[in-house]
Amino acid sequence: SPALRPDLVEKLSSRPITVLAMDAVPRISRAQSLDVLSSMANIAGYRAVVEAAHAFGRFFTGQVTAAGKVPPAKVLVVGAGVAGLAAIGAAGSLGAIVKATDPRPEVADQVASLGGEYVSVTDPAEGVAEVSTTGYAKEMDDDYKAREAAVYAELAADVDIIITTALIPGRPAPRIITAEMVASMKPGSVIVDMAAANGGNVEGTVKDEAILTDNGVRIIGYTDLAGRLPAQASQLYGTNLVNLLKLLTPEKDGVLTLDFDDVVQRSITVVRDGQSTWPPPPVQVSAAPAAATAAAAPVVKEPKKPMSTARRLGLTFAAAAALFAFIAISPAALQVHLVVFALAIVIGYYVIGNVHHALHTPLMSVTNAISGIIVVGALLQIGQGDTAITALAFVAILLASINVFGGFAVTRRMLAMFSRS
Repeated sequence: SPALRPDLVEKLSSRPITVLAMDAVPRISRAQSLDVLSSMANIAGYRAVVEAAHAFGRFFTGQVTAAGKVPPAKVLVVGAGVAGLAAIGAAGSLGAIVKATDPRPEVADQVASLGGEYVSVTDPAEGVAEVSTTGYAKEMDDDYKAREAAVYAELAADVDIIITTALIPGRPAPRIITAEMVASMKPGSVIVDMAAANGGNVEGTVKDEAILTDNGVRIIGYTDLAGRLPAQASQLYGTNLVNLLKLLTPEKDGVLTLDFDDVVQRSITVVRDGQSTWPPPPVQVSAAPAAATAAAAPVVKEPKKPMSTARRLGLTFAAAAALFAFIAISPAALQVHLVVFALAIVIGYYVIGNVHHALHTPLMSVTNAISGIIVVGALLQIGQGDTAITALAFVAILLASINVFGGFAVTRRMLAMFSRS
């Protein structure tokens, strides 16, 4: 990073050359295709979980076997940037219980989408923490660090694996996990310090080595995690370079053209024709605001109380008594039709009402015969000479015909699904 090597920037600016920093791409959507830092961090986060699983020596996922019950591994990811999110996804896919922390509250939804649990360090009484405007975490105040230390001290004694990814651009890595926290971890636990190249987030980390503490905790400080997946790293890095060359050759003629009006090209340019252009002007990054801590409780409608059995039976008996009374006072010729009508209503209600919604379409197809009988009966009533009977017969023919033609149309569409075009 040019911010960590001012002496190198000074030497480069003494020569008539142009220098670009591939790890200085701003965190904006348009620049993601050439963001080498994100590509390598993604690989490193995945590889950190692989290294932790190898050193852990036990299952990540919980199992219940004849030999006993195996609890799932508990993983804590410090920092939910690109590397942290990759580690969360990889550990979660292996079946571990994953928790993650980050000073940027806007990443909580991203952690949850990967199956992790976001642990907030911010005191709820103080409201929502400041949203990042650069896409990276920043140095926090002493009060935040004190609360952070208390949270990590509690989590360290409970988890099996800690993966730290906390970095601040242009500054040494913050010290997050102290020696006391390491000493409180269970024997056999693993810590992967992904910030080892910049000083480390863990007290006791040795750069490019894996050490074993007195209480049996293994601390891994490898700085070549991305290089341990060489084929994948080469593929992604090559793609980033191709996208960079496409950006620098807008005319597609092979002539490199630096446009300082483009915020991406301006941000990655360290030296231009022997003139130092570092540091670039800050780039504002829009981030999704964190969810409000005290959202208004949604209005919950009270569920409608179901009708009691006694009331339901009472209404049924009352309706049956009214029907039988009506049949008793009706003429003898009408009584038979009323009984048939009542039975048809009961049978039709239970037959049609209990049909699943997915079967309504084929049901329309097979009810053509019933609708056809209704049409025939209505046609026989038209010539009775009574105006009211003729009007009712006409309405019956109209409604039943709609069902008949609709049934044929549905049947045709159903059969067309099984015919070759």
